[in-house]
Amino acid sequence: SFITPDQEHILASAETGCDAVELHTGAYANARTDRAIERTLDAIRDGRDIATAAGLIVHAGHGLTYRNIAPVAAIAGLCEFNIGHSIVARAVLVGMREATEEMIGLIEMFGE
Repeated sequence: SFITPDQEHILASAETGCDAVELHTGAYANARTDRAIERTLDAIRDGRDIATAAGLIVHAGHGLTYRNIAPVAAIAGLCEFNIGHSIVARAVLVGMREATEEMIGLIEMFGE
């Protein structure tokens, strides 16, 4: 299920039989101050911890771009990132293969 990184939503997903959750990263993507960015990253980390403890696979997505993926990619335990819009927009300039390879390179560079 696609949810905010909130304990109530995560546990409800586990209780309904979901095997994975995608933590909504929109608040992080829209954060503008260092404090707000760190607060939203903490929420994603906390959500990851709650979901993992509940036996869920954890994905993340919404508003992720080439410019903001690094801190999210560095969060251990996230198994998948959903980054469609940014990759498609970049592909208009460089082609889908290169756009995808660039994003994969960033995730690998900053990931666990």
